[in-house]
Amino acid sequence: MHNFELIEFSLESGIATVTFNRPEKRNAISDSMRLELIEVFEHIAADKHIKALVLTGNGKGFCAGGDIEGMNQRMNSPHGEIAFNGWHRQQRVHYAQSLLHTLPKPVIAAVNGAASGLGADTALACDFVAASEYASFTWSYIHRAIVPDGGGMYFLPRRVGLAKAKELIFTGRKVEVQEALSLGLVDRVLPSKDLVSHAQAWAQELSAGSSTALALTKTILNQTFESSANHVFEGGSQAQGICYSSTEHRESVMAFLAKTSQK
Repeated sequence: MHNFELIEFSLESGIATVTFNRPEKRNAISDSMRLELIEVFEHIAADKHIKALVLTGNGKGFCAGGDIEGMNQRMNSPHGEIAFNGWHRQQRVHYAQSLLHTLPKPVIAAVNGAASGLGADTALACDFVAASEYASFTWSYIHRAIVPDGGGMYFLPRRVGLAKAKELIFTGRKVEVQEALSLGLVDRVLPSKDLVSHAQAWAQELSAGSSTALALTKTILNQTFESSANHVFEGGSQAQGICYSSTEHRESVMAFLAKTSQK
């Protein structure tokens, strides 16, 4: 990987930590930051030594969403190019969010402060959300007269139900951390000073099992609400066939049998 300027990457005991690093902009995602995120997500997905990911932010905010300066630049493009430029940018947004959502390993958002717009969507693209007492969430797109484009219209109803998702998106109101916990937006509230270390320990716990089984299970679970029971069973059968042939399965069975024979 290249050296990053707008994010930080670290790896310890198989747990990757990616940190948004534009604290002066409350970690708003610029086009340049997005390119760095795509690179690091692709690397994490491909590296078998990385077992899980924790995503967090430097400074007081988790992520303020899309960069407003970038929005201004797009509006000032020649009139006939605005739509295509916007479509092209959306392809990169969707690719980055899809990489995060489909990463074949457990992913925890450690939300250290405000998560707004695309930042809130990014938190929900992760498998789990841990938040500090300073965290808050807002689907603020309506305040810019745009729609949630980072997956919020997909992820949010699955967390809070359709009616509540509509209310939060239509109003763009702020959800403080305790309400977020009660709504199911947040899975754990942790002290700010221990947020990342606790999230890393949780990631270690979540990724302790077979990487093969975890990746296949996550892929199927991510499609559960769109799939019929038969489709889930079929996917499970195919995944199980792969698991049967894995080194991890063989080793676990042999270890169990050896332990049983000693009793």
